[in-house]
Amino acid sequence: MAIKIYQVDAFGYKPFSGNPAAVCILEEEPQESWMQNVAMEMNLSETAFLYSVGQGYNLRWFTPTIEVDLCGHATLASAHVLWEEGYLEADQDAEFYTKSGVLKAYKKGDLIQLDFPADPQEEAPMPASLKEVLGVDPIYVGKSKFDYLVEVESEDVLRNLEPDFNLLKKIKTRGIIVTSASASDEYDFISRFFAPASGINEDPVTGSAHCCLGTFWHKRLGKTELRAYQASKRGGFVHISLKGDRVLLGGNATTIFRGEMA
Repeated sequence: MAIKIYQVDAFGYKPFSGNPAAVCILEEEPQESWMQNVAMEMNLSETAFLYSVGQGYNLRWFTPTIEVDLCGHATLASAHVLWEEGYLEADQDAEFYTKSGVLKAYKKGDLIQLDFPADPQEEAPMPASLKEVLGVDPIYVGKSKFDYLVEVESEDVLRNLEPDFNLLKKIKTRGIIVTSASASDEYDFISRFFAPASGINEDPVTGSAHCCLGTFWHKRLGKTELRAYQASKRGGFVHISLKGDRVLLGGNATTIFRGEMA
């Protein structure tokens, strides 16, 4: 039986924006080496692999080089495919069993909303090479379970960053979140995400990073509802709602192509 695979733009407002993810629907769990090879072949920031288990779906995510423990945009893309292709009814919630526990997705009007664990950061010493890597002097550095979080003084500084990815790869972390307050009233904050050590120089839109960003900007702004923009070349939008130790991430998704693997 042919293996179905889809490419979906997640957290974008139109095709060819947001973050593209591949979604591979399987009958049973494949070998890990096969999933890594498929992810390398797709050459996207993440490829999601899922198969039905009980009332939900087992879900794993791979970059072109490694497996990751949590990925927002590929989870959003997976939920989108399950509803759009009829694997789930429109009124059913999507439930995923992952390395980060049980994750759920809901339809909320035009948005898909992901229910993820919060990933709070704490102030941390600046890695020795970070200032050189980014080419700016951060005003704050924190560390979450997955990433370093770096605040810079303005949106203009953030948008003009040109990191040295060879040096950045040497910092022992999944990735570096760089953030600032937004210069406009349209968003509360903006960010960029760099992860060359995970096989991704700059990720277009990083859902899981907003599990950290949401809690960070909640403390800065006192809001439990936040509007975020990730200022990559493609760009993407994330609607954030904080619910205790959970972060609800809302975004759109668009299928770009459907195919079958030979």
